[in-house]
Amino acid sequence: MRKHGHRISQEVIHVTNFQKAFCIVLSLCFFASLAILPGALFTGENVYRHLPLYRFLEKKTQVSSYEDRETYEKIAGENGKYLGERARSEQLVAENERTTPEPEENAVTEETIVPEETAMPEKTAIPEETIIPEETATPEETLAPEETLAPEKTATPEETPIPEEISATEITPASEAADHSETIQESPEPDEPDLHDSTETLAAAIPHPEIDLSPAKLADYNYLLGQFYIVDSNTEADAVQINAEDFLQQDFEISKDTETPQILIYHSHSQETFADSREGEEADTIVGVGDYLTQLLTENYGYKVDHIKEQFDMESGDLDRSAAYDYARDYLEPYLQENPDIQVIIDLHRDGIPEDRHLVTEINGKPTAQILFYNGLSYTTSKGSLDYLPNPYIQQNLAFSFQLEYQAAQYYPEFYRGIYLAGYRYNLHLRPRSILLEAGAQTNTVQEVKNAMEPFADILNRVLQG
Repeated sequence: MRKHGHRISQEVIHVTNFQKAFCIVLSLCFFASLAILPGALFTGENVYRHLPLYRFLEKKTQVSSYEDRETYEKIAGENGKYLGERARSEQLVAENERTTPEPEENAVTEETIVPEETAMPEKTAIPEETIIPEETATPEETLAPEETLAPEKTATPEETPIPEEISATEITPASEAADHSETIQESPEPDEPDLHDSTETLAAAIPHPEIDLSPAKLADYNYLLGQFYIVDSNTEADAVQINAEDFLQQDFEISKDTETPQILIYHSHSQETFADSREGEEADTIVGVGDYLTQLLTENYGYKVDHIKEQFDMESGDLDRSAAYDYARDYLEPYLQENPDIQVIIDLHRDGIPEDRHLVTEINGKPTAQILFYNGLSYTTSKGSLDYLPNPYIQQNLAFSFQLEYQAAQYYPEFYRGIYLAGYRYNLHLRPRSILLEAGAQTNTVQEVKNAMEPFADILNRVLQG
């Protein structure tokens, strides 16, 4: 019995020694592998990352950090604020440096610091409907609907496909009685604004576009159309005619060194009024707005401006807009012959919209009416090219209004509503720098529309000075 038990003990010891030997061999193989395999796999700082448990925990941590969307959005917002403040600080430093006299040989070309695009959403939201001007009265032919609804400036999202050849926005007629239903209210005379202070403030504005204005983005016709244009259903446009690169290359610079007028302001619809206009007060009409624009361009920017106040929409003491463009053309053509130095023509209007809408934003701390540019293409889908309404300056005028809108997109992104493309001519054939400007609507106050003339004068000056 003892011998049997002694043999079992020896076998147990023998097995244990064998296990030890096997472990030693495995250890030698492991260390040999460490010496042979690339060091990058087994460095002291990375070896733990190859353990299955650690990699699982690491992956789970990464996923969970992005699941906290609220925290992520707060961080992104704070980053955007920081970058914006930094850009403004850099601008102030640059301005202070420019005010410090330096030797002529060390002079640096003055530049405006443009902050990098930070946390600015692309204007791809489909906006509410915007009303097209009441002056869509067809010049020299038939009367078109007085008021037309159209989408706001940020018309269609980038992803929305628009046909290359035809891009028409559906137009819904509004009430033709908007003008006749205006509420006339008594209001005190507004305080006269300080022109020079407002101009200096606007000139110091830092570009802060809310959409992508890069050449690559503007080369996309669908994007360009969606962000800048509203196409009437009675006309059409294509990528050849609407070309941002071509528009931005055109030079509209003019000289201020002349004693003759360079800019002409007139009103096809001189009787347009506003929500608080006083009856019989010219200062409270679109003509009064033209007076203020004339004052801004003359006193603050140094242009020679003529302001024509003829009532082209009145016939025998009654309102009649059926031939307003014809009457205006007959008056303007000889006037321009007598003043050949006039290079810019502005037909200043206000829009007509539903009474429950208010086209207003805030610029420089002031409630400011929004603006809309208007271009006539002398082309309708029903008749094709309107040869009886020739306009040799269609492309120049398209480029001119686009450059104005481009400046607005940089400095006053909430100011502009778009560029409306219509089928007729609207007297835009008189000069290469002719525009039809819609400033606010009948639901705006007089002061809101006059305030709009300050940023408009600024962007006009930026384009005219190259």
